Amino acid sequence: MKIKAAVTHSKGEPFVIEDVELAEPKIGEILVRITASGICHTDEVVQNQFIPVPLPAVLGHEGAGIVEKVGLGVEEFQVGDHVGITFASCGTCPCCQKAKPYVCKNFNKINFGGIQPDGTSRLKTMDGQTISTMFGQSSFATYAVVNQRSAVKVEDPEMDLGLVAPIGCGIQTGAGTVLNRLRPEFGSSIAVFGCGTVGMSAIMAAKIAGCAKIIAVGGNNKSLELAKELGATHTVNRKEVEDVVAAVKEISGGGVNYSVDTTGNGDCVRKSLAFCDFDGTCAVVGATGDITFNIQNELMGDGKSLIGVVEGDSIPKDFIPKLIDYHRRGLFPFDKLIKFYPFEQINEAIEESHAGKCIKAVLRME
Repeated sequence: MKIKAAVTHSKGEPFVIEDVELAEPKIGEILVRITASGICHTDEVVQNQFIPVPLPAVLGHEGAGIVEKVGLGVEEFQVGDHVGITFASCGTCPCCQKAKPYVCKNFNKINFGGIQPDGTSRLKTMDGQTISTMFGQSSFATYAVVNQRSAVKVEDPEMDLGLVAPIGCGIQTGAGTVLNRLRPEFGSSIAVFGCGTVGMSAIMAAKIAGCAKIIAVGGNNKSLELAKELGATHTVNRKEVEDVVAAVKEISGGGVNYSVDTTGNGDCVRKSLAFCDFDGTCAVVGATGDITFNIQNELMGDGKSLIGVVEGDSIPKDFIPKLIDYHRRGLFPFDKLIKFYPFEQINEAIEESHAGKCIKAVLRME
């Protein structure tokens, strides 16, 4: 079928909305009419080929919409169901078999290799050239074919799918890193470096977990004020202090129990680790390049842990409904992060994100 999609043709170039061909769903797959899609930093990382998904590609990996067709073997979904879409996993590797799809052994291949779990793409240009898929969905489009493993049913038909969409990656990554992986003790302390979507989600989750000190570290006073509204007990503007590590340690009384780095910046990762007290744990969730540090002085000597967390250690079919419920109960007001844009303004939405005019841009396809 012919659909509209935002195609990335070359490294670093703006998205181009054009007609492409989408194949029918195969065994275990569903066709979703995309009504909204979040824009995530990872989309830009791929657009600029830091993660080299084969081009041309249709990006977008925080989709939500309505099921229009189901393939053979699909029993969980029916036509008309409202769904959020998240990362792809194979379902057969040892990690998937242990209910750890976030560390699927085929994760990079089927999320960043340009293919669906069966090894093929569902997208082609109008003249027949293969277009790569991202995260098994490619939600910068009016329709997507996704494996049923990647879809999460939204039970409340009144829930705005524009809010559901960004939960699929950035929001569940930040919240899940705290609630699923770190699991901070009640009354403990945590510092979050970066006040974007992932960082703000981690802050809201830390409040849910009952952390006594929640320190937001960023460089935008407007975002830091919002962080306090969402649950941060203290803020540090890295641009206004001479030593950000010393500032965090002073607030926390010598160091925090936990830290989360969402920046993807090597220097910030080192500082996030330095925020921690003895026996502290620093979780890294952003795509980060090479870092050089002294193991004895910065890690092992203080008994610290430095861990990488993928997709918030989330089992999406379980965790996403929990986050929706937290939001319904007023405990997780992530809607305060979101600004909506028409699909046609995808490039403008990214520009405004860079300019600090919005924290979480979400595209509406209809």
